[in-house]
Amino acid sequence: MRLFCKFVLVLSAVLVSSDAKAQRLDDVLATSTTTTFTAASLSPDGQRMYTERRKQIGQTRAELLNQMIAKSVLDLEAKALNTSAEKLLASQRAKAPEPTAQEIQKVYTANAAALGGRPLADVREQIAEYLHHGAEEKVLTAYLQTLRTKYRVTTGKDVNSVGLVPTDILATIGTLTITAADYEKTNRVVLNDAELEISEGILRDLEIAMLTALSAEEAKSRNLDMGAFIATEITDKLKLYTDEERAEVESALMKRLFAKYNGKILFRSPEPIVQNILVEADDPQIGPATAPVTVVMFTDFQCPACAGTHPVLKQVLSEYGAKVRFVVRDFPLENIHANALDAARAANAARTQGKFLEYAEILYRNQEALDRVSLMKYATELGLNAKQFELDFNDAKAQSEVKKDQADALSYGVGRTPTIFVNGIKVQRLSAEAFRRAIDRALSK
Repeated sequence: MRLFCKFVLVLSAVLVSSDAKAQRLDDVLATSTTTTFTAASLSPDGQRMYTERRKQIGQTRAELLNQMIAKSVLDLEAKALNTSAEKLLASQRAKAPEPTAQEIQKVYTANAAALGGRPLADVREQIAEYLHHGAEEKVLTAYLQTLRTKYRVTTGKDVNSVGLVPTDILATIGTLTITAADYEKTNRVVLNDAELEISEGILRDLEIAMLTALSAEEAKSRNLDMGAFIATEITDKLKLYTDEERAEVESALMKRLFAKYNGKILFRSPEPIVQNILVEADDPQIGPATAPVTVVMFTDFQCPACAGTHPVLKQVLSEYGAKVRFVVRDFPLENIHANALDAARAANAARTQGKFLEYAEILYRNQEALDRVSLMKYATELGLNAKQFELDFNDAKAQSEVKKDQADALSYGVGRTPTIFVNGIKVQRLSAEAFRRAIDRALSK
């Protein structure tokens, strides 16, 4: 991929700077034997996503440059004070004030409807955490601005300008420079992810529009109203009435309708970057190392989305047997989940006794109680040797393993959890259908 660095750099700038004529509402995105689907067929949110996607990418590019500048000034300050950037940030976060009772009440009152009428006592902690993070952001923003002044940051060429070449200077920090080549090398994965995420959103919206239109066409051909058609093709086929089951039934219906009405999607997403995601022998994993497909999940045991994704992914993986190896790596979001690091260390302690996956499932089911006492209790309930578990939990090696996973994740452009890679390609949509599609694509190569 580095062989095409200059091409990608110039192409990105051109795409970001394209005018609105390249993203019109009459652009044809898909066809069928009965309907032509344009950008105007999308929902209002989908239309905005489509017509403003280059603007969104431009904003992302500018923010990534700011992050590079922030890292540079932090590194310079850390070197000057003989400390680390992490410690500098931690000392600044410590200055953020805790929210007052009045501030918590104000947010609760303003969001009472969205909170579904839950009493303040049930959501006080979440609101306080939200407000505290906001206060931390303000403190950090002011601190970074001070460092930008101290280290004489000046901006050069616009990161979104047309015709950038690798030697163009985007920013200067004292005697240091950030060139367009530096920028592209650092951010190519994140930028690719950003474009893919937007494209996936557009595709999902387009699929819904096509499913709705083709369902109406099929209902008409059967002399049914839409209510009866939905009942026959979806509602009556549900047994568990879960979101996952409904998505499966709708996906199967869409495939049948696409086949009957020759549905073709013309909108194309950017090609994903394939990364070499490191897997080591001691990483928790199931499935043979020789499997043609390797699925790696970066997880945070205190993350609700991870808890929701885990059983869906587990079910999909069970359908492929020995064709797939599943590997779990840690990415605890310590800034927002107070117990995530300890939970990761505990899961690794369970791994040494051969019970990682069983212990991980307990953590996902008990995300409101991941304090150290609870972590020990879960180990005992699982039948682990409590003394050995405690030794392994407190072993410095356990924390270093987690920290290594975090560092590797950042190098792969991971910024949130769960993040899942299939043979080095990040899965943008966290659904059973998307997981199957990614695995099937990998198996076909």
